[in-house]
Amino acid sequence: MKNFESFLAPQLNKFIAYRKNLGYSVKPTRSHLLRFDRYVKDKKIKPGVLQPSFFLDLRSNLKMEPMSINRLLSSVRVFFKFMVRTDCYTENPLRDIPPVPEHSFAPFIFSPKQTDQLIEAVCKRIRKEPRYYLKDLSEYMAIVLIARCGLRIKEPLRLQFHHYRCRERTIYIVKTKFNKDRLIPVPRSVAAELDNHLSVRNALVAENQNPYLLVRNRQKGLNDPRLRFVFHRAVHDIGIDRPRQVIGHMIFASPTPHSLRHSFAVNTLKRIKERGDCPQHALPVLAAYMGHQIYQYTAKYLKFIDAEQRQGLLDFAISQKEDL
Repeated sequence: MKNFESFLAPQLNKFIAYRKNLGYSVKPTRSHLLRFDRYVKDKKIKPGVLQPSFFLDLRSNLKMEPMSINRLLSSVRVFFKFMVRTDCYTENPLRDIPPVPEHSFAPFIFSPKQTDQLIEAVCKRIRKEPRYYLKDLSEYMAIVLIARCGLRIKEPLRLQFHHYRCRERTIYIVKTKFNKDRLIPVPRSVAAELDNHLSVRNALVAENQNPYLLVRNRQKGLNDPRLRFVFHRAVHDIGIDRPRQVIGHMIFASPTPHSLRHSFAVNTLKRIKERGDCPQHALPVLAAYMGHQIYQYTAKYLKFIDAEQRQGLLDFAISQKEDL
């Protein structure tokens, strides 16, 4: 783990420890503050009070996208709030520093058909040899859970054997983002595949004591890099491995595993609307299902366009760019 090295290092370490004690995840904040610390060190800033002009220069010199710059500045701003509370500063020097105008962001959205094709492509890649079969089947099940239940990529990887309750058809997800637990119902078709997975596992390694629901081998669970590889290979197999594109003030994202979670939410709300119900009324339930801290976070999916609309917007943006 890299250490802070500027004259602010003692205070930065205290701040990270303070955030940890409050139960916050500090990984992204620490990453932002390391970059800030490196900038302070490289500029050979001597101990003293940093002025707002320093942060304006920092903002203009960062070679990052606007969204990333704003996130970094937000982390630094919270750090200096801590500095004010601990009487190291009399006021926050970032208080009046405005954010950088950001691009609009269009995440990749899988259509229901594309989701089916992706899952089928992963299934076709399952190797039949005994030493590979259970691992490949576990990777397939992880993709199914992300796509059909809207899980974050880390969540199926951390599931313990006892977290799946087959009689109730539920999965208990422990302490993920926002440090929350949640119990979610599993669609009948997904539960049937999980039951099949467990039957295969019992037949191949009946005495296995591996605690994970989805396993890589007798001792370990699946890992994030391998699951991302499986996902991107399937995306390539079905011919939708689109590059990330920045056109004008719009970012069109490439497919990622998290796109399946976005797509689950967008397509769920679309189905609710198509059957004549109000999607907004479903937000509190969907928020609880997806593990959002407050349902307003889920409301952003009402603004996301579906796969067909997104492709139309991308085609229009490309045509306008070519006309310039």
